[in-house]
Amino acid sequence: MTMTDIRFPVDGRTRKMFVDGAWVEARSGKVIETRNPATGEVIGRVPRGDAGDIDIAVSAARRAFVGPWSRFKPFERQALLLRIADLFEKHWEEISRSDTADMGMPIVRTRANKLRVLGMLRYYAGMATAIHGQTIDNSLPGDIVSFTRKEPVGVVGAIIPWNAPTAASVWKIGPALATGCTIVLKPSEEAPLTPLLIADLMNEAGVPPGVVNVVTGTGPEAGAPLAEHPGVDKIVFTGSTATGQAIIRASAGNLKRVSLELGGKSPVIVCADADLDKAVPIAAMAAFANSGQICIAGSRLFVERAIHDELVERLGKFASALKIGDGADPMTEIGPLVSERQLDKVEGFLNSGRDQGAKVVTGGRRLREGSFAKGNFVEPTVFAGVSDDMQIARDEIFGPVISALPFDTLDEAVERANATPYGLAAGVFTRDVSKAHIISRSLRAGSVWVNTYHAIDPALPFGGYKMSGYGREGGTEQLDEYLNTKGVWIKLD
Repeated sequence: MTMTDIRFPVDGRTRKMFVDGAWVEARSGKVIETRNPATGEVIGRVPRGDAGDIDIAVSAARRAFVGPWSRFKPFERQALLLRIADLFEKHWEEISRSDTADMGMPIVRTRANKLRVLGMLRYYAGMATAIHGQTIDNSLPGDIVSFTRKEPVGVVGAIIPWNAPTAASVWKIGPALATGCTIVLKPSEEAPLTPLLIADLMNEAGVPPGVVNVVTGTGPEAGAPLAEHPGVDKIVFTGSTATGQAIIRASAGNLKRVSLELGGKSPVIVCADADLDKAVPIAAMAAFANSGQICIAGSRLFVERAIHDELVERLGKFASALKIGDGADPMTEIGPLVSERQLDKVEGFLNSGRDQGAKVVTGGRRLREGSFAKGNFVEPTVFAGVSDDMQIARDEIFGPVISALPFDTLDEAVERANATPYGLAAGVFTRDVSKAHIISRSLRAGSVWVNTYHAIDPALPFGGYKMSGYGREGGTEQLDEYLNTKGVWIKLD
């Protein structure tokens, strides 16, 4: 693919947002700059939508929901999703480059997401023809037939973060299309370009006007109005716990359905019998992947005391050998953080760790020299000597930082791992099958990985416990989030 083949080049041009099947500017005429986090250069400008733009998009979504889209048969929705998947496959290199330029994810990782994203779209296509109710015998006198119908919930408002624009967009749009809903997507202002490219591909695939709308803008100016809009029947959100709580409050106006995938402080437990040759790289990348900018980052590493020192030493050597650089370089393993604001936040955690007495095994620095000077780079960092009450062990960092914590017994490890308000994910490393079952059953988390990490499949539900949110993405459970169940009673003469 050459640059002339790319319909959405990251060349600083001003985009439009996609509403009711057309490309439009914000009513205010205002725009937001988006920058390459590796170089600081402006790579695009997008409309700065506000409440008025959201209102127009929601109205378009409502018209589409009650209009032609409501008459699409399941196999037609399935065929549409399969066309979308084929277009994603055809333009995957362009999608990958867009994600890398917009938020810094290394190109090797964005390219590797192909299987997952295409799998999601084709899974939703399959599920579009598998939605059904039940015929249920009732105990009322007389001859009455009773059954249930599964019906689309209506207009969906989706708000996504910047750390995985493609996967997050598909995780919201895919089930909406499969179930017959319509959607207004509000991407993060930090990484809005790929969602606009996705809108273009969906338009090419033949998605009817108003079914998929993408409104760019800030959280307060566009996201909040979407969350509270009375014309929205459901909100689905991925992001911080604090914003999730605000969305719950905003949803009260019309009691809209809400599903939330929020923050995490995921524990990884390494038992003394673990295969360290496998555990070290997996545990490291559980926290360092995407520069730690991932909700399931395994940032609390509980290590059985007998192997603690050896594992930490090996972890430090692994981290220090990772190649840091521009995500566009195929050799890069650790890219930049998404913004200078995020870099400042992570640097604050690094300082806090040192100030509270943790020992820096490796990393711990913001990179400012040479090719790093204009980007948002920080070294992958391993802290030892960490206690559970330190800020780096309690709070979500969203940066490439691991806190190593020794433990003596499995009961202790599980108790400490669960001593957090979050419950999104967890990891376990052991060669003992009994331990694997006992620990995974005891951990209060929505996903538990044993001797692996980051395994996500469209057929399996993903979501959190406690303050990591509620609702699920993936699996049949996700489709239920976009459906209402109606009971029907027919008295026979």
